[in-house]
Amino acid sequence: MQQTRKEQLIEQLLKLFEAQPAGPRSSAGVADLREQISSTVERAMLTSEAVDSRRVTILLSDLRGFTAVAEKYTALEMVEALNRYFARMSEIIIRYGGTIDKFMGDSIMALFGAPLTREDDLEAALGCAIEMQIAMSAINEQNKSYGMAPLYMGIGINTGVVVAASLGSSLHSEYTVIGDHVNLASRVEAHSLRGQILLSENSYLAAREFIEIGDTNEVRVKGKKDIVRLYELLSIQRPRLLTAPAREIRNSPRVHVDMPLTFQLLSGKTVLPQEYVGRVIDVSYGGMYIVSPVPVEPFGDIKIALALSFMGSRITEIYAKVLRVTAVEAGLECRIEFTSIDPLAAQAMKEFVDGIVELNRD
Repeated sequence: MQQTRKEQLIEQLLKLFEAQPAGPRSSAGVADLREQISSTVERAMLTSEAVDSRRVTILLSDLRGFTAVAEKYTALEMVEALNRYFARMSEIIIRYGGTIDKFMGDSIMALFGAPLTREDDLEAALGCAIEMQIAMSAINEQNKSYGMAPLYMGIGINTGVVVAASLGSSLHSEYTVIGDHVNLASRVEAHSLRGQILLSENSYLAAREFIEIGDTNEVRVKGKKDIVRLYELLSIQRPRLLTAPAREIRNSPRVHVDMPLTFQLLSGKTVLPQEYVGRVIDVSYGGMYIVSPVPVEPFGDIKIALALSFMGSRITEIYAKVLRVTAVEAGLECRIEFTSIDPLAAQAMKEFVDGIVELNRD
């Protein structure tokens, strides 16, 4: 659209100059004039591009446990896997009328309400999010055919007034949105677990008449003085009924244990080198309770090295998100949920938990 407008302006100005008595007659003169006009028009369009405040719904998605998966495959294999993922997600976003703002590593930022506004922007964003989660099943089936581990996605959605504009220079510019609500959308997404869609309070209040929610959570996020409420989206009733697939390993039996583990903290997607020794006191299929000797941030990520007795001498590495931290006499009790675990280790974990449940029934 912008390029078309630019070309039209250039052609119109060229015709005006050529119509003048002193206008250029040689092809070289016309080429020089076209280049000058093109540069002037580009600068003018960049500085005069509409900068406005508008209400948008921001959808942010991110792959959970991607760091762990990436460690096991070549860079080429991961690029191919990401391209399969991006291609499918892009198709869904565009079909729902969203605008892909950017790809950031394994994350996607999509806008509903910019640059074009529709009455059903919020509905479209919610439907898009559910279809994106549904599509992960097909993506994982495709990855499985290539011998790759499954990927899981978390999604955060926020609605609010932002500033929309083209940012950059005459060499490169891009249309995007900025403001506090963009930052909040990022915080909401950071708290989502694998397979989960979380809504900010703004999005929830605007959509509560036609959605079903599950768990709610209250968290403190950077840049916000007040508690932020998050709502898990389960289904929508319009424009048509759509239900989010159940998150993997949402509920399972829990058993009490006492075993050591070694873990490392993550900063963003980087595993920090310092190792700590803690203890596992409770295990389920998809998570555990551990006691940590050092402070661990709620909703932070950790990498666990665990020697499970039923797995012999094998050490399994698990990536997990910390859901809750409680002070206890022995240190800090942390409830964690696995975000990435080797399939063999996951099966061994399940068999271990099931075996203890059976023993407890005797």
